[in-house]
Amino acid sequence: SSLLLMSGVVVTVGLCRRLARRRLRSRPHLFAFLVEMFSTFQICACTNELSLLGNVEPKPHTALTLTYGFTVLHGLTLAGSTCNPCGTLQPMWGGGTSLRMGGLKIAAQFVAAVLARVFMHFIWSLEMAEPHFGALSQGCSSPMQTTEVQAFCIELLFSVVFQLAVLRAESVNPKYRVHLIALLITMLVYAGGNLTGAIFNPALAFSLHANCFHDKFLSYSLVYWIAPSLGKLLILYVY
Repeated sequence: SSLLLMSGVVVTVGLCRRLARRRLRSRPHLFAFLVEMFSTFQICACTNELSLLGNVEPKPHTALTLTYGFTVLHGLTLAGSTCNPCGTLQPMWGGGTSLRMGGLKIAAQFVAAVLARVFMHFIWSLEMAEPHFGALSQGCSSPMQTTEVQAFCIELLFSVVFQLAVLRAESVNPKYRVHLIALLITMLVYAGGNLTGAIFNPALAFSLHANCFHDKFLSYSLVYWIAPSLGKLLILYVY
């Protein structure tokens, strides 16, 4: 049921992106906002569902396999979208994207994060699959299982590694690049998922753990917003 749900999200987002591409080419700002929102919604919704499958046996093989598979699927179906506020900083830094357009895309990403969370909570309330039972009663299911300083350093390091790999992989054939990036993300999730969740995406972190941001805003904003953004800025400055 979970796989069918995530597949349905991917298909629906694909249709919405195609419709926007056909109808809104003459309105570039609205087109950019909607495409980025649809794409980020797909990643946030699927990752919310994947977060419930982390305890499916055999552990952690099932979760890691699904992480790799859906990361490849996102890479193949969401070409041209960053779905990550940190990734949007790169063209803004280099002058390839205006401040207005960059801000519009970041706004779209956080709007999508909220919409994905609301949508998934509605789906979970229907309890159509076993992993959905009790999913809404968890409250702040904190992914931070270490000190704030260590969590900050881990998310910063993972962001640097990921963003550097993305820059270095730009010259790789796209059909191979998507698998390399998916493999890297899976390895990072395996290495640090039990400590911080290995998210390194501010919009995705907010979608997954909005309750935690409400309860401990300062610590969570430092770890899941400031750390990955700082990692991206360091890469852009050095690179």
